[in-house]
Amino acid sequence: MLIVTFRALFLLFSLGLAMAQTKTPPPAGVAQFEDLSHQAGLTVSHISTAEQHYIIESMSGGIALFDCDDDGKLDIATVNGSTVEHYRDGGDPLITLYHQDENLKFSNITQAAGLTRKGWGMGIAVADFDNDGKLDIFVTGFGGSALYRGLGNCKFEDVTEKAGVRGSGFMTGAAWADYDRDGYVDLFVARYVHLDMNKLPEFGSNEKFCRYKGILVQCGPWGMEGDSDLLFHNRGDGTFEEVSKKAGVDDPRHRYGLGVVWGDYDNDGWPDLYVANDAGPNFLYHNKHDGTFEEVGLLTGTALSVDGQELGSMGVDFGDYSHDGRLSIYVTNFTDQPNNLFRNLGPQGFTDVGWASKTSQPSYPYVKWGTGFVDFNNSGWLDIFVANGHVYPQVDAIPGGVKYRQPMQLLRNLRDGTFEDISASSGLAQIPLACRRGAAFGDVNNDGNMDIAILNVGEPPTLLINRARNANHRVLFKLIGTKSNRAAIGARVTILAGGVRQFSEVRAGGSYLSQNDLRQHFGLGATAKIDSVEIRWPNGKVEMLDNIAPDAVYTIVEGNGIRDTKPLPPPAIAAPGGSR
Repeated sequence: MLIVTFRALFLLFSLGLAMAQTKTPPPAGVAQFEDLSHQAGLTVSHISTAEQHYIIESMSGGIALFDCDDDGKLDIATVNGSTVEHYRDGGDPLITLYHQDENLKFSNITQAAGLTRKGWGMGIAVADFDNDGKLDIFVTGFGGSALYRGLGNCKFEDVTEKAGVRGSGFMTGAAWADYDRDGYVDLFVARYVHLDMNKLPEFGSNEKFCRYKGILVQCGPWGMEGDSDLLFHNRGDGTFEEVSKKAGVDDPRHRYGLGVVWGDYDNDGWPDLYVANDAGPNFLYHNKHDGTFEEVGLLTGTALSVDGQELGSMGVDFGDYSHDGRLSIYVTNFTDQPNNLFRNLGPQGFTDVGWASKTSQPSYPYVKWGTGFVDFNNSGWLDIFVANGHVYPQVDAIPGGVKYRQPMQLLRNLRDGTFEDISASSGLAQIPLACRRGAAFGDVNNDGNMDIAILNVGEPPTLLINRARNANHRVLFKLIGTKSNRAAIGARVTILAGGVRQFSEVRAGGSYLSQNDLRQHFGLGATAKIDSVEIRWPNGKVEMLDNIAPDAVYTIVEGNGIRDTKPLPPPAIAAPGGSR
C-alpha cells in the first residue's frame, strides 16, 4: 500500500511540474443552464419514501436520453423506484418514457409504448441488441431487471424471460459493449448488497452500521453481505448466456457494485470495463481479447484514492480531458471523500489527480452521484458535471452539516490540468436544491449545445437546457454499424481540427445508472473546418473522412460514409471578450 501511495505522489508531483510549464489562458464563454422541466412536461415523480429507513430506498435511479423513434429528437426515460409496501404488493412500473413531440415539449407515452413491467427500478442502458435498427431498453431493478425490445415508433416488447436476462438480487449499474467483437452487444450488470425484502434490517438496529454522526439512519452497506456481478453474452439469436465467472468479471469477493462503464483505456481496440464499488476497491477489467478479462485495478492505480483509501464510489465516466490521446476516469464518491480523477499515463498506469486538478475540493462535503466529461461551452475541452444528494434525510437535523438536498456542480476545464467551479456563473446554483442521482447528457433541442437530464429522488426529473452564447463551432456524429453492432456501441471517433486532436467513444451506460445520447459531440472553438474524422468501428475497421464542415449533425454508416447531414443553427453571437 505504501509503495502504491509513494508512486502516486511521485507521479502527481511530476505531472504538476509538467502542467505548470504548459499552462494556457482559461477559456471563456460559460455555459448557461435554464430549468425547463415543468414547461417541458416532465411531471412524473420518482417514487421513494420521505424517511428512507432502508438502503434500497436511497439508491435508485437512472435516467436516459435516446431517440426511441429515430425522428432526430431525443426522448427521455426515467427510472421510477418504489417503496417497500409497493414492492411487496407487486411493485411500480420500472420506467417512465417521455416522447419529445416538438421542440422541448414532451408527453408521457409509457403505457402506449408497452413499458408495463413492475418492480423496483434502479438503472437504465440503451442499445440495439438484435441489430434490427431499433433501440432496445434494459432496466435494472431489485429482484428482477427488464429487457424491452424496440419495435419502432417508440413501441416495445418485453423479452426479458425469452432473452434470459431477468437476473436476481439487487442489480444496479448496467452497460452494453461488444466485448468479443462478434457484432452483437453484450451486457454487464453490477449487483450491490444481498437484501431479503421480508427480513429488512430494522432502522437504527445496529449501533456500528446504522448511525451517522450520532443519528439513527438506514443500515448498510457496511456490515451487509455483497453480491457477485453478471455478464450476459449475446448469442446473436435473441438470447443471452450468463458468463461472468467464465469471463473473470463475477467479483467472487462480492463487493458493492454501483456505476459501470466500458471504454478502451489502453487503445488496443477492445473495450475494457470499469466498475465503481461502494466502500471497497474499484475494478478495472482489462480485455484479454479471448472472451476473458484480467482485473488490474490495484496494478494500474485505479482501485483506491491517491492515499490508498477505499472510498464509497458511485458514478463513473471515461474521457480524454487533457488531449493526450488516452481515456482518463472520473469517479464520484460519498460525503467527506474526494472524487477521483484518475489520469491515464499510458504504460505507467493511472494517477489520482483529484486534489491537484481541483476537482475534489468543491464536491468534498457532498454525496456525489451522476457525472460526465462533457464540453458544455464547445471550447474543445471536456468539463465535468456532478449531481449531488445525501442518502440520509435525517442529516437535516445535524446543525451546521450538509443537507439532504444538495446543489449540482459544473467544473470548467482550464486546459492546464486543473478545473474551476463555475456552478454559480452557469446558473446551476440558482436551481432549487434536490436529492439527485442519475445524470444523462445530450443535445436535447439540437442547437449544438450539450444539455443535462437529472433524476431527483422522490420528485420529477430536471431538464437543464444549455443556453451558452459564444461563437464556438461544434459537430455531432450519429454512427450506424453494418458489420459491427447496429448502434455502433464501442466505436471511437477521432477528429483533428485546428491542430487539436479529440476523441470519444459510443457508450451504452455510464454516469450513475444512466444513458447518454449515443451521438458523439465535439466542441471546436473558433476552428471552422475539421481536417479529418477517423472512425474506428467496434470490429476494429477504420474509416477516414477529410475536410468536414462544422455546425452539423452527420449520420455515418459503416462502409458507406456520410448518409445524411443536418445543419445546426449558427453559433450564437459571442459575448464581449470573445470565446476561446
